[in-house]
Amino acid sequence: MRFSSPVPVIVIAQLFGTSLWFSANSAAGSLMQTWGISEADIGLLTNAVQLGFIAGTLSFSLSGLADRFEASRIFTACALFGALFNGLFALTADGLSSGLPLRFAVGFCLAGVYPLGMKLVVSWVPDRAGTVLAQLVGMLTLGSALPHGIRLTGAEWAWQSTILVSSLLACLAAAMIWRLGDGPYLRRSTGVPQIRLGRVLTAFTIPQFRASALGYFGHQWELYAFWTLTPALLIASGLATPRTPELSGLAFMIIGIGSLGCIFGGWWSQSIGSARVAAIALASSAFCCAVFPLVATIAPSWLMAVLLFWGAAVVADSPHFSALSAKACPPEIVGSALTLQNALGFAITMISIQIGTGIVESVGIYTAWLLLPGPLLGLWGLLPLWYKPRSITA
Repeated sequence: MRFSSPVPVIVIAQLFGTSLWFSANSAAGSLMQTWGISEADIGLLTNAVQLGFIAGTLSFSLSGLADRFEASRIFTACALFGALFNGLFALTADGLSSGLPLRFAVGFCLAGVYPLGMKLVVSWVPDRAGTVLAQLVGMLTLGSALPHGIRLTGAEWAWQSTILVSSLLACLAAAMIWRLGDGPYLRRSTGVPQIRLGRVLTAFTIPQFRASALGYFGHQWELYAFWTLTPALLIASGLATPRTPELSGLAFMIIGIGSLGCIFGGWWSQSIGSARVAAIALASSAFCCAVFPLVATIAPSWLMAVLLFWGAAVVADSPHFSALSAKACPPEIVGSALTLQNALGFAITMISIQIGTGIVESVGIYTAWLLLPGPLLGLWGLLPLWYKPRSITA
């Protein structure tokens, strides 16, 4: 028996599955206290997930696996294994030496959840890909914030409980997608030659794909570093204190509001197009990067408003890079191309996360300026798709 409406199923499954991503970050204060680690070590745990995601996406894309097997089956298996490794982190890890490999394994599994969720959308509703991908990334955003929300509602729980709830949600996501299956579009035709190893690299010879990918890479420099640094920026700016429900609540709001930014951007893209929505979001988040330290110093009463606007803008462009890239690619390599784009983008996040978590304790609010080059370079890379000068006639 199939679900009558596939889009809500995929969107909710994405929310539950991606709650694995920042499950350890929601317990950062407890981990720092219990394990005796620093803010930079929390960055290492985050980057272990990013590195695992990169390894997974490269494995799926360069081997062609993302287009050889049904996306729903890959999603299901990866969500279940991700839940397992996440649970083992909660129940068995007692320090970085045991925690890092398990977070890497979670990241590897997420490579079969997030990009394959995008392919599932295209396989069911290709004519509404931009709008629905906005909802999907909105759920990725809310899923990333969800552990902070769980931590807030269960403020008295042990840190392990928050992480185990994420594992249970990922199992539910697996069950939902297993039952749904793949859509009727993007199915391989009988007699089509098997995808050659490395065929996906030809996507970068397509100018439209290349412009979208470059915009995405700039966006990635900022996005995950901002999500990782949100609690530290709240503490550095005096809006919250460590290991309090207030910190979890504010972090949940700032990251979670990005889901509304994605949904609004998806609606707006129907009028002005995905490229222009992405450009406006990049410009908005660049503005927030630039003014955050100034507002914190000159007008601190406006600080929360800036952070909420930043949280909404920083991810609103993400689904449109996927929609633009998917549109530019031949159908037979869409899954692999999106997965490779993710892999390279997440490699970039590792650099900004590690630098950001390494300097935030010493430079505080000015860490925001580290993120500024990302959206500026993203705007430049995306330029051919959003800026079309009018021809000058005599």
